[in-house]
Formats: sequence, structure tokens, C-alpha cells
Amino acid sequence: MPFAYYGRLSARDQEVYRRSDAVTTLELPHPERLCGLVTELREALEGEERRAVEAAAGRVAAGLTAQLGLPGVRIEVLAARPSAGWGELHGLYTREERGPAKVQLWMRTARQRRVVAFRTFLRTLLHEVGHHVDYEGLRLDESFHTEGFFKRESSLFRQLVPEAKDQDSGLLPGLK
Repeated sequence: MPFAYYGRLSARDQEVYRRSDAVTTLELPHPERLCGLVTELREALEGEERRAVEAAAGRVAAGLTAQLGLPGVRIEVLAARPSAGWGELHGLYTREERGPAKVQLWMRTARQRRVVAFRTFLRTLLHEVGHHVDYEGLRLDESFHTEGFFKRESSLFRQLVPEAKDQDSGLLPGLK
């Protein structure tokens, strides 16, 4: 069932939405090869050093894009999340006219400036890489937040954090 905004999309965008929604998993050929990188990311976050987190997140993203056969994406980790009346920005994917696409992630909460929980940070990284997958892998003209998009994000998370398979999937309510 499409999300509420589907009805406001043009016919062309509705077709893109449906194509996105139809793909619910992304299978990594060798997820076990990324588990050490995911551990490094967890440890970097625990160390609270922005540069170490950026380097570790970059290695995870490079491993993901390589296994998915996609061009690389540049990772930038910034300090505290920007916020406004709409909430806090966790991550941002931008396509560059020249050079690789860029993912920006924030490692601290906006209000209390605490380091983001590991699972939240990793999910945000996977979410933004998911936009990269939409454009570069699925060749979609737009990257919509569809049920399929969130399921693809979760499928990557469960492969990288195997113990998550037996826990709550972390999907938005109603998408389990």
C-alpha cells in the first residue's frame, strides 16, 4: 500500500515509486566481509572522535558499494545535527555534478550533543546509501521513501548486524 503522498505524485513519479516499492531486499554477496568494518564503526562512535567515525563510515560505505557493484560515495561526518521546527536532520545524500555522490551524517544529537547510538547511526548510513542504490543501482529517476526502500535498508542492516535478525526490525510502524 503506497504512503499517503503517492496520490500527489505525477504519473511518471508514481511509476518510479512503484518500481522502488517492488524491490524489497538487497543481498550482499559477502556480508561477513563487512562485519569487521561495522565493528570498527561501533568502536569509533564509542571513542567519540569525528575523524575516526568518518573514516570507519567511509570504509563501510566503500565495502557496501563495492559488493553492490556501484560507484563509490564520499562520506562526511559532521558534529551536531542541524535542527529546526521540523526536527533534526540525521543524514543527507547529495548527487554531485562532478565526482562521487556525497553522504553527510551527523554523529551528535542536536539538543544534548550526545553521540548518536550505534544502531541509529548505522541505519542512517544505510538509509543514505539506499538513496545511492536507488539512483546508481536501480537507475531510478527519483529516490522516494517507499515501503520497499525501508525494507531494503532493513535487509542491509540485518546482514551487517546478524544479531538483529532475532530482534525488532526497526522498520517504521506498520512495515514489519
